[in-house]
Amino acid sequence: MHDLLLRGGTVYDGLGGPGVVADVAITGDRVSAVGADLGPARREIDVTGLAVAPGFIDAHSHSDPVPLMPQPQPFKLHQGVTTEIVGNCGFSFAPLDAAAIEATGPLFAELAGGVPVVPRDFAGYLDDIAATGPTNHIAAMVGHNTLRAYANGMDERLRPGALEQMCRLADEAFAAGAVGLSSGLIYPPGSYGDTAELIALARVAHRWNRPYTTHMRNEDDRLGEALDEAITIATQARVRLQISHCKVAGKANHGGGKALLAKLHAARLAGVDVRGDQYPYRAGGTFLNALLPGAALVGGTEAMRARLADPAERARLRALAEDVTQPNGFWARVTPADVFVTTHTTRPEVTGRTLAELAGTADAFDTLCEVLLGDPGAGMVVTMMAEDDVETIMADPLIGIGSDNGPPVGLQHPRTWGCFPRVLGEYVRERGLLTLPEAVRKMTSAIADQFGLTGRGFVDAGAVADLVVFDPATIGHDGTYAVPDVRPTGVEHVVLAGHVVVESGRFTGERRGLVLRG
Repeated sequence: MHDLLLRGGTVYDGLGGPGVVADVAITGDRVSAVGADLGPARREIDVTGLAVAPGFIDAHSHSDPVPLMPQPQPFKLHQGVTTEIVGNCGFSFAPLDAAAIEATGPLFAELAGGVPVVPRDFAGYLDDIAATGPTNHIAAMVGHNTLRAYANGMDERLRPGALEQMCRLADEAFAAGAVGLSSGLIYPPGSYGDTAELIALARVAHRWNRPYTTHMRNEDDRLGEALDEAITIATQARVRLQISHCKVAGKANHGGGKALLAKLHAARLAGVDVRGDQYPYRAGGTFLNALLPGAALVGGTEAMRARLADPAERARLRALAEDVTQPNGFWARVTPADVFVTTHTTRPEVTGRTLAELAGTADAFDTLCEVLLGDPGAGMVVTMMAEDDVETIMADPLIGIGSDNGPPVGLQHPRTWGCFPRVLGEYVRERGLLTLPEAVRKMTSAIADQFGLTGRGFVDAGAVADLVVFDPATIGHDGTYAVPDVRPTGVEHVVLAGHVVVESGRFTGERRGLVLRG
């Protein structure tokens, strides 16, 4: 006898196949059969008229500390997401020691969402999550920024032996279960690393058959060069390559989506196993200090504060920031009206307002510096992309879906609460840009394959019973940048390793997630 039977839904297998009306039987934590007349089950749920799909896998999440929050956080389950890949953009929450935490200061605090950032190795981080019991499954990568901060602080030049130490730490992380290596090459201290440094680390990933994911060194004026660097790293280390949150930023570069995809396709023809992920919005979200050149953060947070407080240094940084011939932060690629402040620890009154509104008739760069003096780790949502590029990139079969969410607290980007339902509602149902089978594939097997998540990302006998049941006619998300934390519509049931954790749209309260180790 089966434990659970989902009866009468339209099953999308996650591999791109058409929807088929069938029952799905579950025994223990596995799908035991898909078809008709499957026999009795201890429990049945009638899902007639609804879609049944593999649980969605978020390729690009910053939920690293979320499982350590005292209360369960079902914001991803309400989107149909059963697994998150964390440790992205070079920022993993291990390995960290006291010196690394001190050096990075508010950068990790902003990502932590109120969870204490503590020293521990990678194995300890995974063990802590497993002991707490995550609300959904977590698979974690090790981050280049974290490795560099541990071995080298916020120094620009590598100290003697630092690269060797970074490689040892990466090796230990893979042994503990890290599912990949990530980089965030616009963020110090990772931005100080050169291509050779990244190749050395990626070769460690190669030994463990783990992929390399990258927030590239540039996503605007020098996007082509940044793609070339990522492809060079993957070629010389022979690793799978994931281009994080594929985009073309900056008004001067709009229309470049086809060129981005052309480079990915050419790389695949040359033998590089490259894919990408994307969120379905024109605006991104990151640290407010990403508007500044990397030179601002050399030496750490207090060094940055000293520079911003010094008129001569501030003028020097302004000149660098306004130099569009160099990859010196986002300042010259956006306008103050494009920058929406989302988090600030000491001046909450600045959140929910644009930099243009905060400046008024004053100088906007000076206003930016004053805001950062109050909180160097403040966050922003920044509008940088054109809708035509968003659609061009999304339609390509090499691009999967990743939310790039922050912790579910405060005024985060709406992608935190609604990325996956937005794709299915806006870009599948309303615009017809994607078919439903293709959208499901982009959210499931396309990600599971890249990160080696065996048994996940498809619906068939023997697959792990991570499933989402949703209504294609109503699924969507109405969150905005001003009011982002709106619950999605249309996600009816979620099954996590055979357990019903969302029933009739309501979270059951059970923390049934697991740590998925590489």
